[in-house]
Amino acid sequence: MPIGRSLFFVSALALSLLLLLPLRLVADWLDVSALGLSAREARGSVWFGRLAEARIAGAPLGDLSARLDPLPLLAGRARVDLAREGDTADPLAGAVTVSRHGIGLGNVTARVPLGQRFAPLPLAAIELGGVSVSFHDGLCDRADGLVKARIEGAPAALALPGGLSGAVRCDGGALLLPLVGQSGMERLTLRIAADGAYRADLAIRPTTIAARDALAAAGLAPVAGGYGLTVTGRW
Repeated sequence: MPIGRSLFFVSALALSLLLLLPLRLVADWLDVSALGLSAREARGSVWFGRLAEARIAGAPLGDLSARLDPLPLLAGRARVDLAREGDTADPLAGAVTVSRHGIGLGNVTARVPLGQRFAPLPLAAIELGGVSVSFHDGLCDRADGLVKARIEGAPAALALPGGLSGAVRCDGGALLLPLVGQSGMERLTLRIAADGAYRADLAIRPTTIAARDALAAAGLAPVAGGYGLTVTGRW
């Protein structure tokens, strides 16, 4: 058999085996847990797979379809496209990428419920709008997209019906989310490292004595330009 034809059949066989690999094995190889992504069960092949009861950093995402994009493999990167299954008013779409030296998210649009993760900060959810993030050798080297933080169940002094919003960026090797309220008097700065360690700083500038007293009663301490609260932990 000619060499060219042999190479064709070997390549076709290798590709066929790749597409038939169980998603569970590929998820283990890629170590998507480094992004905080987990699931109760991974079903199907890498071509048409499903993550049942998926979570990111413990936050529920529901059932997701998962498909390996073969083209980035040529550049030494693995990209798994994700989407929330079913007809839902709360869509999720995007991708996770893994390479020898880095991990990242690609063009993610989603609403991620936070529960009590940032307590005592009353952050109920974070909404991502086309967010892409890349960590290379443990350092954030590219980030873009919009983020909105939703505040719910907070004392009147911390109630922000419009939430806080801003554009993500890299800063000092970490992912930075500098979010501002509609009035410009409220700021939330969330810094996340590649290993999941985070620091969230909330600062509010009161405009009246009554507002100042209410912020103090809610547990905020005096900081430069207002009252603030800091929470640290691991994502």
